[in-house]
Formats: sequence, structure tokens, C-alpha cells
Amino acid sequence: MPTKTLQIPTADGRADAFAAFPDGGGRHPGVLMYPDGFGIRPVLREMARELAGHGYYVLVPNFLYRHGPTPVIDLPAHIGEEVRPAIFAELMPLIQEHTAERVLRDAEAFLGFLTAQPEVAAGPVGLTGYCIGGLLALRTAVAHPGRVAALGAFHAPVGADGPDGLRGLTVEAHFGHAASDVTPEALVELNRDLDAAGVGHTSEIYPGTEHGFTMSDTDAFDPAGLQHHWDRLLPLLGRTLADG
Repeated sequence: MPTKTLQIPTADGRADAFAAFPDGGGRHPGVLMYPDGFGIRPVLREMARELAGHGYYVLVPNFLYRHGPTPVIDLPAHIGEEVRPAIFAELMPLIQEHTAERVLRDAEAFLGFLTAQPEVAAGPVGLTGYCIGGLLALRTAVAHPGRVAALGAFHAPVGADGPDGLRGLTVEAHFGHAASDVTPEALVELNRDLDAAGVGHTSEIYPGTEHGFTMSDTDAFDPAGLQHHWDRLLPLLGRTLADG
């Protein structure tokens, strides 16, 4: 499968990115995949290749590029609970500097770059994101309704911007929540906000999962949860993106 390491021009510099796309030439629907806070690393490249194998051009940007190229901080091969406090102590200040204004400036650059690639078909793209990346995907979808057709967000703080952060959402969306992140009561409230926004969506708690359940290099990894994620994401993209 073809893969590339790319540089995306932005208003604030150049963001490194990873791309994967199908063999055999041609043009394919584009998907912008926002990583979790740990950033681009082998597990994200593996997930991008998996998704590309279903017929998509997948672009994974380093959204913390202002602090350097991937890896922005040193990471072990396995991000276990014993190392997470030290990693988060280093990482959280960088994430906190990634303001909503920066997110929207970058989203414009990322979408423009993705749709300009010769392997990407014309038309709207899909978005997927994990943890903080799910929130970035949501903000991108709200800001660019005409350029985005679908949104999948997993173990993501999608309610962080409150009901106002959902009201501009017009694309079909799926929200896959970790059981450790969202109570059934909070899910009812979030889904009520989504209903009020008038957006087509599914929003559910994945049973028995911990925050980060899609990431195979963490202690939170849940193989059933990862498969559930593919079982929701692939049909969503297939029915919303042309030729997917």
C-alpha cells in the first residue's frame, strides 16, 4: 500500500503528516484522521493503512506541529499506566496551547491540502478523530459543513464546547464513547443536544471500554471496542462518501 510523509503548509508554519491510500492508481474519497494527543506513531499509521485498504485516501496530520515534528515528545513503544503521568505532564501544556482559533486555522489548511492531492476524488471528505482528535474533528465539521460529509469521533470529549459546539453540525455523525468517559445520564443529555441540533447521528457507549480503547499501544486497548469502531465507521463513510 502506498504511503507518504508530507508537509502541509499552514498559516503558522508547516505540519508534517502521514498519508496512506489504495494501490492501483485512481482517485479515492478523502478522509482526514485526527490522532489522539500522543500523535502520529505506529498505531496511527496502522489504522490509516487499515482505513485506506477500504478505498480511502487517509491523511493524518501532526496537529501539534508548532512544537516540532512527529514525535513531538518521546514515547515508549507501549504507553502503559506507569508512564502516563510523566507523558501527560509534558504533553498537556502543548495541547492546552492548541486553542480553538488554531484548530480552525489548521482545519482550513488540512482540508485544502487533502482535497488538492491528485489521488483524492472531488467532493466532500470524511473526518475521524480519537480522544482530543475527536474534538478537533467535530470543530472542523462544524466550521466546514459544505466540505465534510461524515464525522466519526471515538473516546472524545465531544461535549467540551457545550450545546453551542454542536448546533452548527450538519454532517452525519457517529460518536463512540468509552464506558469510563460517559455515564448513561450524560449520554442522554448529549444525545438530547444532538437531537436539538437536528443532525443525523448515532451516539453510544461501547460496553466495558476505557478511555483510549482503540489504541493498541496503550493499556486501555480493547480489541472488541476497536472492531466495534470499524463496524460503525466504515458503513458511515461508505454511505456518505462517493465511491467509498
